[in-house]
Amino acid sequence: MTETPENGLPMWVWLGGAVLTGACLVSLAVGWNASNNAKNTEQASLSRDQSVEQHVSSLNDRLSQAEATDAKLKNALVATMQQLKTTQGQLSRTQSQSRTLGTEYSKKLDSMQSELATKASADDLKTLGGDVNGVKTDITGVKNDLETTKNSLGQTRDEFGNLIARNHDEIDQLRHQGERDYFEFTLAGKGNRSKVGQFMIELRNTNPKKNQFTVALYVDDVRLEKKDRSMDEPIYFYRHGTRTPLELVVNEVGKNKITGYLSTPKTQSAGAATKAAG
Repeated sequence: MTETPENGLPMWVWLGGAVLTGACLVSLAVGWNASNNAKNTEQASLSRDQSVEQHVSSLNDRLSQAEATDAKLKNALVATMQQLKTTQGQLSRTQSQSRTLGTEYSKKLDSMQSELATKASADDLKTLGGDVNGVKTDITGVKNDLETTKNSLGQTRDEFGNLIARNHDEIDQLRHQGERDYFEFTLAGKGNRSKVGQFMIELRNTNPKKNQFTVALYVDDVRLEKKDRSMDEPIYFYRHGTRTPLELVVNEVGKNKITGYLSTPKTQSAGAATKAAG
C-alpha cells in the first residue's frame, strides 16, 4: 500500500511535480541560451555588414579619384598635342617664308646688277669714277647682308623661338647677337666627363649610324640622363628656382665622340650658374 503524507497527497504526485519543475527550468535555461546566441550572431552579422559597406565605400572613393586623375591626364595630353601641332605649323610657315624671302632678295640683287651693267658704259664709268666704286661697295654690302639673312632664315628655331646652330660658324653668329651665352664642347670616350660652363656633361653612348647619343648632365647636384637623343635636337633642362631653360645641342656624332654646344640665358651665364656635381 502506497504511503500517503500527512497532507493527504500521494508521494508519486510530489515526485512528478519535482520532475516537471526541473524540466521547465532546463527548458527555460536552453531557451535563454539560444536567445543569447541568436543576439550575438545578429550583432556579429551587423558588424560584418557595416565593415563590408565601409570597404565598398572606400573602394568607390578611390575609383572616383582614379577616374578624375585619368581625366586630367587625358586633358593635359590633348592640350600638349594641340600645342605641338601649332608649333609645327608655325615652323613650317617660318621655313616657307624664309625660302620666299631669300628668293626675292636674290631676284632683286640680280636685277640691280643687270640694270647697272646695262646703263653703265665705258665713258660713264670714267665720268662717274668714284661714284661707281661707291655703288660697287654698296652692292658688296648688300651681298654680305643677303648671305647673313639667308643663313639666319635657314636655321631652325626651337619651341622657345631660339635659333639652333648647326656648326661653329652659326654658333658665332648667335653669340654675336648677345642674347645668350654659348659654350662649345667635344666629348670623347664612354664614361668621360667634361666641364662645360659650370656644368658637368658625361658621354654614355653613341650610335653614329642613327646619329643618336646618350649623355648624363649634372645639374644642382642631380644627375639627369638623356637617352637616345638625335643630332641637332635641343635638350632642355632647368636649374633649381629658374623658369628659363638651358639648352644642349649636339651637332656631330661619331664613334664614342660628340661635338656640340651649351646655350644659357644671359641671366644664367657661367658666372651665375650653380656649381654642378663632379
